[in-house]
Amino acid sequence: MTNQNTLRERALAFRSLHVPGSPLLLPNAWDTASARLVEDAGAAAVATTSAGLAWALGAADGDRLEGDRALDAVARIAAAVDVPVSADIESGYAKDPAGVADTVRAVLAAGAVGVNIEDALYEVGGDPLRPVAEQAERIAAARGAADAEGVPLFVNARIDTLLRGAGGVDLTLERAAAFLVAGADGIFVPGAVDPGTVKLLVDGVDAPLNVMAGPGAPPVAELAALGVARVSVGSGIAQAAHALVRRAARELLGAGTYGTLAGGLDYGEANALLGQAL
Repeated sequence: MTNQNTLRERALAFRSLHVPGSPLLLPNAWDTASARLVEDAGAAAVATTSAGLAWALGAADGDRLEGDRALDAVARIAAAVDVPVSADIESGYAKDPAGVADTVRAVLAAGAVGVNIEDALYEVGGDPLRPVAEQAERIAAARGAADAEGVPLFVNARIDTLLRGAGGVDLTLERAAAFLVAGADGIFVPGAVDPGTVKLLVDGVDAPLNVMAGPGAPPVAELAALGVARVSVGSGIAQAAHALVRRAARELLGAGTYGTLAGGLDYGEANALLGQAL
């Protein structure tokens, strides 16, 4: 278990990486192997993807994975790398603010120093977003739990207005303001990649802005010029990896050939890299 002094140091280091105009770049990981590969590539921190992590554990994304299973995976990731780790904890793996506080304490025990907490709801036919006051209470509970432990956990409040078609920039900014008052440190707006929209959010949010990039999104240099402080890719790398698995399997079972396997990571290199994580 990481001691409190080390957690505080890592948390402060992670905070310092959120610089508007010089964004923290996070190729999201979902297990020990992907985390070690991300760190080896030169990432200053490792962030998990809740979707990729859930899939690796045989569950669907969207508040369907048990929190203890998710946090066990986060603990393995944090133990395998030397850089700060931020955990995507979906909506907090809890029904109420007290439960979110318990989850945050477990996140710290796992060795992570940042969290993403989303405001999406996944009940069929229900509202797409949690009411703003209710979500603010959950963020405040996360903030309070971390502060009580003496760790400046970076709370990244994810707002799914644009991603779920539940509102535009104005509503996003209203929710962001409420979540910052509640104790969030940063605002994450997946679905915001249009330069005009990103600029409005950067100018309207009084905190580091995180955007989720992927094919078709502006390059990092352009996002940096707009003032973005954090660029992540969500489940994108996991999706690409799983697509390769499907292509390779279909090729072998169909054509009986193996071309998809060309360019794979060298066995010895992969084995040595993972050996360092023991």
